[in-house]
Amino acid sequence: MSRSGEDRSRRSSGIVPYGLLSPGVLWLLLFFLVPLVTLGRTSLSVKTSRFDPNDIRLTWELSNYTNAIGDYSEQFLRSFAYAGIATVACILIGYPIAYVIAFRGGRYRNVLLGLVVIPFFTSFLIRTLAWVNVLSDKGPVVSAIEYLQFSGLLESLGIMSDGRLLSTHTAVIGGLTYNFLPFMILPIYVSLEKIDLGLADAAKDLYNNGWQAFRKVVLPLSLPGLFAGSLLTFIPASGDFINAKFLGGPRNTMIGSVIQDRFLVQGDLPTAAALSFMLMIIMTIGTLIYARMLGTDDLI
Repeated sequence: MSRSGEDRSRRSSGIVPYGLLSPGVLWLLLFFLVPLVTLGRTSLSVKTSRFDPNDIRLTWELSNYTNAIGDYSEQFLRSFAYAGIATVACILIGYPIAYVIAFRGGRYRNVLLGLVVIPFFTSFLIRTLAWVNVLSDKGPVVSAIEYLQFSGLLESLGIMSDGRLLSTHTAVIGGLTYNFLPFMILPIYVSLEKIDLGLADAAKDLYNNGWQAFRKVVLPLSLPGLFAGSLLTFIPASGDFINAKFLGGPRNTMIGSVIQDRFLVQGDLPTAAALSFMLMIIMTIGTLIYARMLGTDDLI
């Protein structure tokens, strides 16, 4: 091949990566960056008429942010608390399940993975409404608790309130844990599946018991999956409003419920946009800190 032909081939191969990236970049510009800029502009605007959707004027209204923090700090804290507890519960439940599927699943591995993803075949809303029936005052869970006479104990622990499970923080956290558990199991499973168990056996040969081999070998190597699962659980759980609306009632309102109400019911777009921006900023900062603490900051 002549020198000019080699140059053309080199230039063509240099363009290929940009061509492969262009659909994704265009998608992000249209459906992420443009809405983000619009949201930021709205959060700094004022809206005088509730019934006129075009009555939004950019006035650099920073008070939207200060008012959002001042008026809804309780909902912010409640959302992060509920999402944090649900994330920890998902780790405690999901990690052993992923471990068993990855290392003990054998020929039933695909069946077990299928059972994990089966809830995705039903809509998020339907799954949550099913929990309303399960936790209702005449439902099987409350009936079993009353039959076993555990109501007093669970109320003293703050799990039940006035003999009810519905409209309590327990119901909201339980719903979040159930709905987001597959998002925790699958990334952990992917990380565990790649681990060579010969490394754990080598650790045992070096006078480590089973727990020490797990803590020093398996757990560190599965941290990327744990990190990904935590984000996939905590972030959507923080902004969720379906579980709080149907399982928690007005006393367990989360920040997602407030944003939904401001956007779609009250028509207060600037406050809703400011709340959304604040939620995004807080979660971004929290994610960076979490990645640094877990030693997985190179994954971001």
